[in-house]
Amino acid sequence: MKEIITKEIADELMKMKGETRGISIKGDIDYAIDKKGKQALKKVEDEMERLGYPINYEKMRNMDFYPVGLEAILFLVMKELFNFTDREFEELGEFNSKLSLILRLFMQYFVSIDSTANAAPKIWRKLYSVGDLEMAELNKKEKYAILRIKNFKIHPFHCLSVKGYIHGVMKMVLRGDTTCKETKCPFKGDEYHEFLIKW
Repeated sequence: MKEIITKEIADELMKMKGETRGISIKGDIDYAIDKKGKQALKKVEDEMERLGYPINYEKMRNMDFYPVGLEAILFLVMKELFNFTDREFEELGEFNSKLSLILRLFMQYFVSIDSTANAAPKIWRKLYSVGDLEMAELNKKEKYAILRIKNFKIHPFHCLSVKGYIHGVMKMVLRGDTTCKETKCPFKGDEYHEFLIKW
């Protein structure tokens, strides 16, 4: 197995400011279990412990906040253990959007694209203590929307996961064919993430 993450990399990731909900981390692990079987949990927990940042899936509380660096480490562990592709990290985000307790709390806002646009920043803040999400543009006539996330530079795997999550939410709201493309990214020199959604 090729080592992708070291203790030194993990230590650096844990220095990042910000937190994410336990439900996000548990959802990431649920996706690994769904893809790779029940043994995936033990493999993940063992590798996280080896790196010095153990995760106890059973004791993790959905609505508690955990360091965002912990999720970044988890993504690298999943890449190392299971060789997840970029597409699989996007699928992970979409998988989480379907199971998210946070989204269920906001279901009344998903009756239209307008109400979803208004609720999106609140939903983001329920999931992450860092980053600012905004609907930069909504053009219902030409059927596209542009979402921006500022002050959120964690790891490129987060870009893929967030893209999948947004796509999953938009498919629920629009109930039809949709596409989601990241058009700007801090890891490519841009000031913020930008996602173009078309339907």
